[in-house]
Amino acid sequence: MNEAMSLALRIFVYALVIWGTLVWLGRKYTYFPSRGVESEVPAGARVITLPTADGERLQGWWFEAPGAPLATLYLHGNGGYLAIYSEHLQAIRKAGHSVLIIDYRGYGQSTGSPSESGLYLDAQTAYEWLRQRGYPAERIVVQGLSLGSAVAVELASKQKVGGLVLEAPFSSARAVAARILPLVGWTLPLGYESITKIPGVKVPLLVIHGDRDRVINLQLGRDLYTAAPEPKEFLLVPGAGHEDLPMIAGEAYQQALRRLYQRCCR
Repeated sequence: MNEAMSLALRIFVYALVIWGTLVWLGRKYTYFPSRGVESEVPAGARVITLPTADGERLQGWWFEAPGAPLATLYLHGNGGYLAIYSEHLQAIRKAGHSVLIIDYRGYGQSTGSPSESGLYLDAQTAYEWLRQRGYPAERIVVQGLSLGSAVAVELASKQKVGGLVLEAPFSSARAVAARILPLVGWTLPLGYESITKIPGVKVPLLVIHGDRDRVINLQLGRDLYTAAPEPKEFLLVPGAGHEDLPMIAGEAYQQALRRLYQRCCR
């Protein structure tokens, strides 16, 4: 082997190692769970444990509004645990509907370790629990924040639901990576390809995004919204970052949710 070929081979090997390391890091830092944390249970919540088909046990909170026509399945972001999302839950509950939130596997008191397929199964488990509680599929609204938005899109693409709410969503994990690493981010197989799934999700959609979101760029939320079919609504929240949407939007957040609920109940 001549010197030029040897150099080219070394460069290829180094590039492959670097690319593989980036893939590993991308998948490793997709999840930031707080493990083993016991959340103080808020008033009105019932603690439930849901067994998954692959043997994990998920902890969740069930806020039941007797006689409520709709139930929301809330799928949170990639960090923390149940109690961190209390502001979001309060805003949803003000609409007068039942709400179920779960900690994914590996989060809070839930067993296991998070993965893309695992989170999809966790959402499916929670959805089936609501169906068993007597909620028709068309009366279940799936709402996801950030990483949870991708889990919500996956669930809505596989199961019948009444409506879909996406907070600070992104088009794909690769698109997020490309914002951080413009030259190689698009090549990383990181999954969560919501933009390829959402064209087939033909239910009322609400997308909510802040114009100061430094975690998920606003354009990624707009890209996903553009790819979605009607009926749909985009709520831009001026001054909001990544996890303060209901706090900054205030009544506008709840009004947008109510408009979606009305479309679901037609």
